[in-house]
Order: sequence, then structure tokens, then C-alpha cells
Amino acid sequence: MIQLSAEHIWGVRDAMSRDHLVIDNLVVQRAGRQVLHGVSLTLSRGEIAGLLGANGAGKSTLVMTIAGALPAEAGEVKLGDASLLGLSPDAVRRHGVSVVAEGHRILGALSVIDNLRAAGSNLTLAELNREIDSSLALFPELTERRKILAHNLSGGQKQMVAIAQALIGRPDFLMVDELSFGLAPAIVRRLGETLRQIAQRGAGVLLIEQFTTLALALSSRAHVMERGKLVFSGTPDELLHRPEILHSAYLAGGTTATLSKQELREDVKHAGANG
Repeated sequence: MIQLSAEHIWGVRDAMSRDHLVIDNLVVQRAGRQVLHGVSLTLSRGEIAGLLGANGAGKSTLVMTIAGALPAEAGEVKLGDASLLGLSPDAVRRHGVSVVAEGHRILGALSVIDNLRAAGSNLTLAELNREIDSSLALFPELTERRKILAHNLSGGQKQMVAIAQALIGRPDFLMVDELSFGLAPAIVRRLGETLRQIAQRGAGVLLIEQFTTLALALSSRAHVMERGKLVFSGTPDELLHRPEILHSAYLAGGTTATLSKQELREDVKHAGANG
């Protein structure tokens, strides 16, 4: 059985409370332009939280800053008593926060198994083998393809490898940027069920998605970003009764995928019925 629990195999982890990843008043600039304007939210272990908004709303910038790939001008990111701001991406990962970046970013010239090995370079051989077995147990489709070069995989299989990589080391929190990017609906449903399993085993999941139905169907909490600001935090059911929030957020980003309040209401109702 996969044990995505509080057991810590990274040396920097200790016995302090690690139940919440707290983002507090985060301000980020890119190319001289302020992109995040005081964003605050809390992610709890064992839950899936959806982060919604149009392209350009600041969702990916938020993830990259939490992960250590971008600097912040102000604010704080804390896991337990530990501040993650200013740490390198590797150090953030060692503290227990992993990222599945947008676009199925894996090492195409390496085999599936070597992609997973590369994600556990700080582990002992015994620990690494155990982690690889646990990750592959989530994706049995990859077991028979473990020696295939990753660039020969389908888009769905590449996304499975990316998630399996992020799970090496049993993170406390997993951030998934655009799970559905370029994938067929059946594959998205398959991956969505995997995220549910990961959360049920104790990890907190932040799902960054442009498509409302998918994120709300999986999430117990929902956050909506518009032009670098957080404009809503609550439950999917609460969002159902305020469809104008998503309508405004997506129109602000120039997105035409959600054209009317009625369509948004139907999306959220569908998600609430299947969540």
C-alpha cells in the first residue's frame, strides 16, 4: 500500500507542525511589473484546493514563487515554522513542497525509470527504489514502459511521469499547474482520481486550472484570481451562488471559454454534483 503520510525521509524535516502551507500577503514583480498584489491563502494537508482564473491572472507566478523559482518583493510562505521564501527549488522540495509544472515537463532523452531516479538524487538507493515503486503503483500504465524514452510517451503518460516524479520523497504538499493541459477528457478524469488518492493519503494538493468544472469537481476549497489578486476563497458550493465572480475573472483575462453567467452556473452545479 502507498503511504503518503507524515513520514519524512528528507533530512531537513522535523517534528514541527506541517499541516498547513501558508501564503501571506505575497507580492511579486516580473520584468519590472507587479504581477501578484498581496495574495494570501492557506492550503491544508489532506485537501484539494482549486486555484482558478484566466490566463495571465497570476496563477503560475504564484506557484513558481512558492516553489522557489521566482523571488518575492514582500510577504511570506511558511510550512509549519519554516519560511520557504528565498530558498532554492531543491531546498523547497526537500522541505516537502513539490510542483508539477505546466506542460508535462520531463526529461525526454531519459527513460521513464531514469526520470524517476533523477527526482530522488538525495535519497539512498533503498529509499529511492521504495519511492519509485510507490509512485509506479499509482500509475501501473508506466510499469511496462519504464525503459522507454520519455519523449516517446503520449501526453497523458508524460503527465503521469511528471506527477510520479513530484511524489518521489512523499511531499506534504503538491502543486499541479494545469493538469488538463493538452489532454483528452478520459485521461484528465484518470489523473483527477489519482489526485484524490494522493489527498486521501494525507498530502495537500493545490490544483491550478483554467477550466472551472475540473477544478471544482475535485476540490473542497476554491480560490479565484483576477489580475494578480485573490478575489474569492471559499467552497465550490459558495461559488455556485456567486457565478459573477468567475464571470468577471475570466472576462478580465480575455478568456472566451466562459461566455455567460448561465454557463458558469451550469459548470459549478455540475462540479458540485460530482465532487
